[in-house]
Amino acid sequence: MITRTTRLGLLAATLAIVASACSGAATPTPAPSVAAPSVAPSVAPSVAPSVAASPSPAASTGAALKIGVVTDIGTLNDKGYNEYSFKGAQDGAALIGSAAPQSTVPKDASEYAADIQAFVSQNYDVIVTVGFNLTSDTVKAAKANPNIHFIGVDQSPVCVDPQGNPDATFACKGDPKTLLPNYSSLYYQEDQAGYLAGIVAAYASKNNSIGAIGGTTLCAPCVRYIQGYELGAKSIKPDIKVSSSYVTSDFSAAAFNDPAGGKAFAQTFIKANNPDVLFAVAGKTGNGVLQAACAANIYGVGVDVDQWVSLGSPDNSCLITSAEKHVQSTVSQAIQGIAAKTIVPGDDLFNAANDGIGSAPFHDKASMFGPEVQAALDKALAGMKAGTLQTCPATGCGVYSK
Repeated sequence: MITRTTRLGLLAATLAIVASACSGAATPTPAPSVAAPSVAPSVAPSVAPSVAASPSPAASTGAALKIGVVTDIGTLNDKGYNEYSFKGAQDGAALIGSAAPQSTVPKDASEYAADIQAFVSQNYDVIVTVGFNLTSDTVKAAKANPNIHFIGVDQSPVCVDPQGNPDATFACKGDPKTLLPNYSSLYYQEDQAGYLAGIVAAYASKNNSIGAIGGTTLCAPCVRYIQGYELGAKSIKPDIKVSSSYVTSDFSAAAFNDPAGGKAFAQTFIKANNPDVLFAVAGKTGNGVLQAACAANIYGVGVDVDQWVSLGSPDNSCLITSAEKHVQSTVSQAIQGIAAKTIVPGDDLFNAANDGIGSAPFHDKASMFGPEVQAALDKALAGMKAGTLQTCPATGCGVYSK
């Protein structure tokens, strides 16, 4: 289990989450301040919302809730966090009998605050903001509007000063659960998703050597993904070689926004380590890693969302699965939690126990895997849900070490 101490000690690393989550983002396009929804509702989640110790201060519940979604830059239909967050809002609204959510897509970061305020000014009860880039503006809005509930997708750990303001110094001396009881940040146990991906990689490997490339050593979620990946692979083949490397040790563009650099880095990595499966945990840089894997005729593993879908052909031609965060399910659960007054304020963890993580389908590689592979995945998921399966090192979970 990921402790709050570990997450707060690695707060700067969380800046990487958005980059990895937006691995398939398209070029930003203009959108009105409050746009009509354009994505059809999808299948509702099969698990109940998280249970909180105290009720939400939302002004209204159930069918009366007005729900707005402010995505990150890009497009609403990006096959990534923007799209799945909005679909989750649609699912949640449908399940509680609320009106269809409205959405807005900022043209650039300068519009985040104004787009949030547009929903505030129109008396929305719930505002979902998508990605770590919107954290500061979401915290400010939550403090200024205590009767509106805010859901932040992947904005943990929540770091505020004793007055409940965003804390740029990362001292984190304020308690967001009490200072901002109307703000919930959904975060994920990446090591569990990585573990599942490692199981698939081990079954796919023929030369008993697999690899993983992360964006930066400072990205705690990236490290957790890769730590889980190694443990999952070794649960199937204890003697398998798992090589890993990181593109950089800072938050420069090379870490998450350099596909060409990622491809070059992966080409060198492949020659040096000879893996036949490669896990890319580096946002858009990781897209280049997957391109290199496909060009080298080895298998690739995507991250955060089903990258077989988000990347499309030909960049997905060698993908066998992706380590997923179930953003759609978790946003839906959060909205149901607001209606039921059971939502968790502050950091709200999602993992296998509440449908927060998983692994993507095999798609066109399904014929590679026998029933024993799905059985192994099912067994691992059951262990995660029961809390009996260790998917991250007992010490140093999320902490890079050579």
